[in-house]
Amino acid sequence: MTESTQHEPDQEMTVTVPTGWVVGFCTAGAIVGFGAAFLVGPVVDWLISLVGGAPGPLRLAARLPLAWAIPVLTLVGVVAGLWVARVWRNEVGVVTVSASGVTLERPGERRYVGRARIAGIFTDGTDLVLTDAATNELARSRTDRALTSGLQRAFETFGYPWLGESDPHESSYVTWVDGHDDVDPRVNTLLRTRQRALADKKLGAADDARDELRTLGVVVRDRGGAQQYRETPRE
Repeated sequence: MTESTQHEPDQEMTVTVPTGWVVGFCTAGAIVGFGAAFLVGPVVDWLISLVGGAPGPLRLAARLPLAWAIPVLTLVGVVAGLWVARVWRNEVGVVTVSASGVTLERPGERRYVGRARIAGIFTDGTDLVLTDAATNELARSRTDRALTSGLQRAFETFGYPWLGESDPHESSYVTWVDGHDDVDPRVNTLLRTRQRALADKKLGAADDARDELRTLGVVVRDRGGAQQYRETPRE
């Protein structure tokens, strides 16, 4: 269920959505489109009899002769499957693991973390997390449970400290409440800023706030629409 490609022996391994799954989405879309060519007419007739109308695209497809409907709707299904697969692949990005470090890539974003800085790696829900010796987060990147086995294999191949499929610091997290007296004023301001940035879909500003929190020794994550945070041990 994962794609893990080793480009050259002992050099690097790349983990992302498998090409086979992309082909599978396209094939499934083609099958659905092919079947729709035979069903679109009866469906449109049923909708008209039920509610007096049908969406324009459906009516247009129903007017096509079957000889045209089959290839047209099959192609539409292939394109739809390719789009779904591409969206999924963009969301989870590409993780490249080598003996020297880890590269995390998504459209418009590329981050490298050197091996010497990494003391722990684990998945936290649908996130891949890299931490240092003080448990500070070096990176948190969106992934998918379907990729977990490939990620584990890649990291263990190069001797990285794989810690499993849950956050080992789970019990240390606290759900943030704006203005609570137990929260440092600077931390509270940054969490508030990040919350507003997320609400406004300003992901860059949200990442900036997360980075500033890291410099204060605070790790933040999102759970159930709320922010959770924990403080890292101080020397």
